[in-house]
Amino acid sequence: MLQAVFNAFKIPDLRRKIIFTLLMLIVFRIVAHIPVPGVDLARLDELLQQNQLLGMLNLFSGSALRQFSIAAMGVYPYITASIIFQLLTPIIPRLDELSKEGEQGRATLNRYQHITTVPLALLQAFGQCQLMKSQGVLSNFGLFDSATALRSIAILISMTAGTMFLVWIGELITQNGIGQGVSIIIFGGIVANLPTSIGQLVSGDTLTQNIAGIAIFILLGLITIVGIVLINEGQRKIQVNYARRVRGNRQYGGQTTHIPLKVNSAGMIPLIFAVSIMVFPGYIANLFTASDRQWLREPANFLARVFDANSLQYQIIYFLMVVGFTYFYTVVVFQQQNIAENLQKNGGFIPGIRPGAPTNLFLNRVLTRITIVGALFLGTVAVLPWIAAQITGVQTLFLGSTSLLIVVGVAIDTMRQLEAQLLMRHYEGFIK
Repeated sequence: MLQAVFNAFKIPDLRRKIIFTLLMLIVFRIVAHIPVPGVDLARLDELLQQNQLLGMLNLFSGSALRQFSIAAMGVYPYITASIIFQLLTPIIPRLDELSKEGEQGRATLNRYQHITTVPLALLQAFGQCQLMKSQGVLSNFGLFDSATALRSIAILISMTAGTMFLVWIGELITQNGIGQGVSIIIFGGIVANLPTSIGQLVSGDTLTQNIAGIAIFILLGLITIVGIVLINEGQRKIQVNYARRVRGNRQYGGQTTHIPLKVNSAGMIPLIFAVSIMVFPGYIANLFTASDRQWLREPANFLARVFDANSLQYQIIYFLMVVGFTYFYTVVVFQQQNIAENLQKNGGFIPGIRPGAPTNLFLNRVLTRITIVGALFLGTVAVLPWIAAQITGVQTLFLGSTSLLIVVGVAIDTMRQLEAQLLMRHYEGFIK
């Protein structure tokens, strides 16, 4: 492993890519510490600990929301735009045509995603600022007040520009560095926050009073990491044969390959969907629990109890939603790939299965079966922090389920890219 790292730095082109990626991460961390004026950081820290949705947004901002900096939204609006276009592509014919036009079509779709990110970022910035104002975190914000309108517009534009700047940095990393840029930015934010989180875990009397709980918690974390690696790398290989074709004096086809169907094709997207939906009713309920009107207060109190993140019913609903969204997103992504159609066009077939609709039906049946494992695993990982807290009594979970999925997934993808670069230059790689 260490020898492979040394070999990577021996190659000038690869060394330049690694250094460029590290420099871009440094720029990102500097931008993440440029705060919006008028923020009460102590109140903000308390709010982040109480609100799960803000905790998720803080994760995707690379912990920039903890400072409420100009990059407080991180790349989340861009991720939202990407998910929207992934879901709309099979529905809107024009987008479906662009997705099949090769590199030029993908570039056009990417441009549409960038354009969509701007209004999404403005809306999210306005929503975050309004929330911070209502919770006493942000002062002197009011878009429709003549005394604070210009200041508020400047804050919204700055936060939107911060998001687009991070997206630009991410694309620079993708083009000139190592790894997928947007994922690297999120990864860097999580890793940068680890020392503080670990310090909170072992600070005070926590370490001395609950040594056994912390040991069990660490063991569960290690088991989870191993499970994430196995599930992310797990795949079912479907054999594909290509018919022989003779044109003139040349023979084409006659090859045998395989289609890798992943056990977890959805990644962390189901967790994002489920958390966003689960937290929203509880947040709305909290706005009306102190209402003077009984017909508003009683339903709000009921919703607040149902969607309490520390309750058993919340965790059960969360688990079921993650499983459901895993299937939903897997089917959407698989249908966009048109594997059966592409195989038929290129003379490929699965042994024992007729081309066309029967091939598509067979692949869907296999994918449905193997996704059971991935969906149940993602659901378990989603509720694991709550289970670990009940078993160990350790409430400071410095690396949650989504964080683990991101960190492990990005690390695997980056190592795979480095592996490919090393093997191209006849060096021994990372993966044995």
